[in-house]
Amino acid sequence: MTKIDVDQVYSFVYRGQLTRQALNHSFRSDGESKIARRLPLELIEDVHIEVANEMAVVYTAISGFERSVRSFIKSRLLDPEVVGENWWEECVPEKRRKKAESRRDEENKIRYHAKRGDSLLDYTELEDLSAIITTNPDHFADFIPDFEWAKHIFKSVERSRNIIMHSGELEPEDVERLAMAMRDWLTQVGG
Repeated sequence: MTKIDVDQVYSFVYRGQLTRQALNHSFRSDGESKIARRLPLELIEDVHIEVANEMAVVYTAISGFERSVRSFIKSRLLDPEVVGENWWEECVPEKRRKKAESRRDEENKIRYHAKRGDSLLDYTELEDLSAIITTNPDHFADFIPDFEWAKHIFKSVERSRNIIMHSGELEPEDVERLAMAMRDWLTQVGG
């Protein structure tokens, strides 16, 4: 590894440690957050909470990644010099639009529960975000020189995401692979 690579790895690990400390602090009985106090964590066996705490760091990274991709897509396509106000209708494939609209409509039936967001983009999945980008190469080519690379990044992140979002546990190698994919994307596109 070069000095830059080592520095980047240390930086990434350090940020992960800080995130872990923050999450651990939020679940400690002497420093519980408002959210943690509302949940029956004391009724769940410690072994399950420990695994969940470990994977919470990964969840945080994936959630932040997804949010940054949505923000990137929206800001890029909303730019009047790129597409403008009608970007959703003009740039999102019909299949993806209908899927997002259907999800929103289903959520709206349950009025007592919080919603994903105000934008239809909030109702998309990683594969939808990938499709929006790859079906609009002219609008994203300044940031993404190889769209097959972008598809690979999204598939790699999605594989780990699906495990984490369904209470699974990643192996250290999976976390490293996920970290590399996200780091490559964020270095290329921004976060």
